[in-house]
Amino acid sequence: MRIVFMGTPEFAVPALQALPGAGHDLVAVVTRPDRPRRHGGAAPEPSPVKSAAARLGLPVEQPETMRDPAFVAALTGAAPEAIVVVAFGRILPPEILALPPRGCVNVHASLLPRYRGAAPIARAIMAGETGTGVTTMRMERGLDTGDILLERICAIGPGETAGELTTRLASIGADLLVETLTALAAGALTPRPQDHANATWAPPMGRADARLDWSAPAMAVAGRILGCNPWPIAEAGLRGGRIQILRAVAEPGPDPGAMAPAGTVLEAAGERIVVACAPASRVRILTLRLPGRRSLSARDAINGRMVRQGDLFTPPPGSASD
Repeated sequence: MRIVFMGTPEFAVPALQALPGAGHDLVAVVTRPDRPRRHGGAAPEPSPVKSAAARLGLPVEQPETMRDPAFVAALTGAAPEAIVVVAFGRILPPEILALPPRGCVNVHASLLPRYRGAAPIARAIMAGETGTGVTTMRMERGLDTGDILLERICAIGPGETAGELTTRLASIGADLLVETLTALAAGALTPRPQDHANATWAPPMGRADARLDWSAPAMAVAGRILGCNPWPIAEAGLRGGRIQILRAVAEPGPDPGAMAPAGTVLEAAGERIVVACAPASRVRILTLRLPGRRSLSARDAINGRMVRQGDLFTPPPGSASD
């Protein structure tokens, strides 16, 4: 099948790499224009999809706008049978949605209609979900509202970060995409409308999401920490400074220091940093760091006197940092 592939981040790379081996003819790869990924006047860098396309020897288009007449003309001239979209980050205009005879197929990292939007993986973890999945969907003008083609369910592991789950779902999504395109070419798919009444939303992550509220239940605190890894990284205040927490789990059972204020470090010995949350719950911190420094295990943080029993974690001072 002649395919135009659209995508930008690392999540889209396994899907791109899977298509040539499945016998598809990738006539073009479309990705975002090069952008600086770092602060301080860094040079523009190619997206992960552009770099992967270069390794595969595939032609790349990087339009500033999807309505650019020259780009639309080039896409029309490529005559794709299908357009595949994986974490592209742009809305396709009607003239592009209508272009391929077999439609535009999106790979979305949730079980639609749940977690429509830009950050389905992080938001599912932050909500305390124990399972999620990948959906292939026929695209339409609405945001993640199109008919479902196929889906694959997977569990969210205890203590799994958004970055780790993203890697797993990218691989699952690549396999599901190949399966979807094979069935689509054979006319063996029956699209299924979404139940819009059950839709939930997954807005983009921002630095405000990184601010920890220790008065929340431990499950919510741990979920926020895991969902914010690798970005924007959960933050708290400690002794007037800022500390980043990369990994944590809710501790089972009641908080033995139930009367302690939320954020109090109940234990800081051996490998255990345990913090009081509310109501009467506790979270165990596994990995943390000072901003801009290397990450430390709980043991190393305790040995270095970074965290001590009786310390009080607070909201981070000022605005969230990078």
